[in-house]
Amino acid sequence: MKRLGLAAIGCACSLVPSFSFAQTGSATAMKYPDTVTVDVTDDYFGRKVNDPYRWLEDTESEATAAWIEAENKVTQNYLQSLPQREPIRARLEELWNYERYNLPAKKGDFYLYSHNDGLQDQSILYKASGLDTDREILIDPMTFSKDGTVALAGTATSDDGKLIAYGLADGGSDWRTWKVRDVTSGKDLTDVVEWVKFSSIAWKPDSSGFFYCRYDAPVEGAELTGTNENQRMYFHKLGDKQSQDTLVLERPDQPKWGFSPVVTDDGHYLVIQNWRGTEPQSQVFIKDLRDDDASVVPMITGFDADFVWVASVDDTHYFVTDHESPKRRLIAVPAGAENRDAWKEVIAETTDVLESASLFGTTFYVSYLKDARGRVTRHHIDGTVINELSLPGVGTVGGFSGKQDANETFFSFTNYVTPTSIYRVDLQTGKVSLWRQPEVAFNVDDFVTEQLFCKSKDGTKIPIIVTRKKDTILDGSNPTMLYGYGGFNISITPGFSPATVGWIDAGGVYAVVNLRGGGEYGREWHEAGMKLKKQNVFDDCIAAAELLIAKKYTTATRLSLSGRSNGGLLVGAVVTQRPDLFGACLPQVGVMDMLRYHKFTIGWAWASEFGSSDEEDQVDNLLSYSPLHNIKPGVCYPATLVTTADRDDRVVPGHSFKFAAALQAAQSVAPNCDRPTLIRIETRAGHGAGTPVSKQIEEYADKWAFLLENLK
Repeated sequence: MKRLGLAAIGCACSLVPSFSFAQTGSATAMKYPDTVTVDVTDDYFGRKVNDPYRWLEDTESEATAAWIEAENKVTQNYLQSLPQREPIRARLEELWNYERYNLPAKKGDFYLYSHNDGLQDQSILYKASGLDTDREILIDPMTFSKDGTVALAGTATSDDGKLIAYGLADGGSDWRTWKVRDVTSGKDLTDVVEWVKFSSIAWKPDSSGFFYCRYDAPVEGAELTGTNENQRMYFHKLGDKQSQDTLVLERPDQPKWGFSPVVTDDGHYLVIQNWRGTEPQSQVFIKDLRDDDASVVPMITGFDADFVWVASVDDTHYFVTDHESPKRRLIAVPAGAENRDAWKEVIAETTDVLESASLFGTTFYVSYLKDARGRVTRHHIDGTVINELSLPGVGTVGGFSGKQDANETFFSFTNYVTPTSIYRVDLQTGKVSLWRQPEVAFNVDDFVTEQLFCKSKDGTKIPIIVTRKKDTILDGSNPTMLYGYGGFNISITPGFSPATVGWIDAGGVYAVVNLRGGGEYGREWHEAGMKLKKQNVFDDCIAAAELLIAKKYTTATRLSLSGRSNGGLLVGAVVTQRPDLFGACLPQVGVMDMLRYHKFTIGWAWASEFGSSDEEDQVDNLLSYSPLHNIKPGVCYPATLVTTADRDDRVVPGHSFKFAAALQAAQSVAPNCDRPTLIRIETRAGHGAGTPVSKQIEEYADKWAFLLENLK
C-alpha cells in the first residue's frame, strides 16, 4: 500500500441517523431523505479527497438499513404514482409469458435441458429419454425457497450421465453451494461443497468425484463485502465431507491468482487455466490423471496472452489464443512442450474476431464476430475450411458444446426481435434443423433493426445497432434509450429481451453502442478503452448520443442512457461529463467510486482494467471520470433512477448508495431543477443472475415508467 496519510474521522459503524425530508430547489421538485454526512478525508499521494458518505459502505449496519428504507419509500411512492406504470407492467408480463428452453445435452441415458413456461420465477431442469419424448423434473429451483430467490446457478454432469453436480445461488450472491443428485432416482447424495465462487466443476472420468475451486469461508458478517483472495483447487471424492477434500493446487505467494479446471474428453489430463483478475491473460497448468503420483506442472507461462482450452487429441491440446494475433487464432500445443517453437498454428487470425471453437471428431466448429454479429465456419482438424454454417439470420450464435465423439450438437440463435431459438446440428451430415422456437406476443414484422456508425472524438468508427418500429417517424420526437457497456473485453451482441420489446412497443427507440473497451473487434479494441485510455469509452458513447440526435431519432431531452455494472460506471461518467445530452438515465449496479472499488469482494481484480488508486500514476485519471467524484452541486442533472440490490457481492451496493446520496444533495441546490434523482434498492437479489422473473418484471416496469415520465 503506497497510500499516504489515510485518515477517517468519526465512527460510521455506530452512526444511526434520523431522516427528515429536505425541499429541493424547485417548488415542484422531489423531496429526498436528508442523508447525514461524516468527516472522512483520504490522502491519495497528496490529493485530499473527502468521502462524506463513507458510512453507507457498511451495507449491514442499522444506519444503512434505515437509509435504505427511507430511500425506497420515496422511490416507490413516486414510481407507484406514475399512471403508465401499471399498463407497462401488464404488457411486460404478457411479453414475458412465452416458453423458453436452453440448449439440451445428452449424457448417458438422458437428455437434460431447462424450460420455463413463461412466468415461472426460475426455470426447471428436466430429463428425457429423447428430444421429443415425455420429460421428468430433475431439479426444480422453485422448491428451494418460497420467494424464488434461490437459483440454479450451474450444473456439471458426470461422463456416464448418472450423477449431476448442481450449484445454488442464494439471493443473487456470487457464492455457490454445490450438491450432487442421482439422475435416475432424482435424490440427492450427502455431498455438499460450500464457499465456491468463480469456478467450474470438472468430473473425474470414473465419476468418483470432481475438481473445483473455492475460497476460505468469509468472516461472519462480511460474506457479501469481504475481499476474495487465495482461491484454491480441490478434488472432492464422493461420500467424503468437504473438510476431507484433497488440495490440488494453491499459490499462497500469489493471492490474486484463480484457477479453472477441465478434464479432457479421454480422461487423460486435468487442464487448469490460471487467471489473475479480469485481464484477458492467462497461464495453463496440466496434470496427467493416468498417474496417481503425477504433479501439477506448468504448460504455458508468462501471462503474456490469453489461452482458452478447446479440446485434446492424445497428447495434443488445442487453444484459442490472442498470442501474436489480436483477433485470435487456434493453435495446437503438445503436452510436455518445453518451448513455444513446438506450437503449431491450426486456424490463422482473420479480419473477424474468433470467439470460440469446438471439436467434434475431426471437425472444428468456429464462431466469429463480424461487426458484433455472429458467423460460424467448419474446418478440418488441420485447419482447412470446409464451409460456413448457414444461420437463420443476422444475430448472436452460442452453443456447440458436447463431447468430441458426439453425433449431434446444438446452438442458439437470437437478435433484438428474435427470441432465442434452439437448433440441432447432425455432426455426420452437417444438417441444421430447428428444435424449439418460441411464440411471442408481438409481431416481429413490425420491427426493424439497422446498424449505424459514428465517429468518436479521435476519429475511430463506432458501431451502433438501432431497433425500432418500422413506422417510427424520425422527427426527433421519440423517447430513445442508448445502452452501452465498454469494458472487460466483453462483446455486446444482439439478444432478445421481452423488456426491450416492451420499451419499443411503448413507442421507444432502442440503440446499442459497441464501445471500445469491449471485445467486439479483438484485443486492440479492448486495450483502447482500458486504464489511462478509459476516456475513449466515454467519448465513444457521447459520439453515439450526438449521432442519434443529429439523425433525428430523438432529441437531448428525450434521450436516455442505460448501462449495468461497468455499464453503470459508463452512465455515471458520461452523464456527469455531459448532462446536457440526456433527459434521463439508468445507472444500474454500477461501479461509482473509482478510488475504493478494489477494497470489496472481487473488486481488486478490476485493477487491470481500471488502474488502482494504490498506484500514483493512476489516481488523476481515476478522479477525472469517477462518477461519485465528478458530481457538481447546483448542476441540474438528467432525471436519474439508480438501481442496485442488497445482496450484490460483485459490485457492492455501497457504490450506488454513495452516488445516489451525493447526486441528491447536488440536485437539491440546483435552481429551478425538478428532475427526480431516485434509487431503487431490490431486496433478496444480487448483481442480476438468478433474479426471479416476477422481480424482473416489476423492476423493468419501474424503469420504463420512470423514463417515459421524464422523457416527455
